[in-house]
Amino acid sequence: MARFSRLTRGVGTALALVSVIAACSTAAQPSGKASGALTVLAAASLTESFNDAKPILERDGLSITYSFAGSQSLVTQLQQGAPADVIATADQSTMQKLVDAGLVDPPTVFARSSLAIVVAPGNPKGVKSLADLARSDLAVVLADPSVPAGKLAQQVLDKAGVKVVPKSLELDVKSTLTKVTSGEADAAIVYVTDVRAAGAKVAGVTIPDEQNAVASYPIAVVKATGNRTGAEAFVNSARHGPVQDALMGRGFGPPS
Repeated sequence: MARFSRLTRGVGTALALVSVIAACSTAAQPSGKASGALTVLAAASLTESFNDAKPILERDGLSITYSFAGSQSLVTQLQQGAPADVIATADQSTMQKLVDAGLVDPPTVFARSSLAIVVAPGNPKGVKSLADLARSDLAVVLADPSVPAGKLAQQVLDKAGVKVVPKSLELDVKSTLTKVTSGEADAAIVYVTDVRAAGAKVAGVTIPDEQNAVASYPIAVVKATGNRTGAEAFVNSARHGPVQDALMGRGFGPPS
């Protein structure tokens, strides 16, 4: 759709993404000292980007295991003693809980994203704006307010003066998206990057900048890591290496 195309202008195809990552990998990949097993807890919206970068990060001997979920769930896992080396969340307030508990090193923001309305391919219900989400003929799904995407969605709806009665509240943004791709919902609010990742399975409707909100993604080394060298290499890559390249290729904004 023409209005949504502005969100993805200047971003290449999947082949271009692979080329960009490969071209940057020689200069930006972790040093040979970054090896061994690494467990990374990451917000669900980072799934595609982190997986894109994984082969490059593993080339020097890292063995990466990802666990993707809603940010609030990841924080709970770490608070309850789940083993991990790195954690990346979709908002800073969620990460701050871990900082306050002394469980992570000082975090750094490595990416940003904004929100979009996601609908079925071809937009059969004719959704044009946030105001349409209040229509009684639409089944709308949102992420739960405990999830960064849900909290931001409520902020943009409040800013637009729109009241939505959601069909359900999902515990991560990918589950929210799935409700639309499966046909269980007519529309949802997710990150722009999730709309891109779903490809032809969905269509996107732009939320104007004056109504939108920006998610800032922080990442941190877990203090209890058993592989500090590898964990620090991953965090550095999220700022300036293959992970950052993959994020940009998937439509995320730079950290600053």
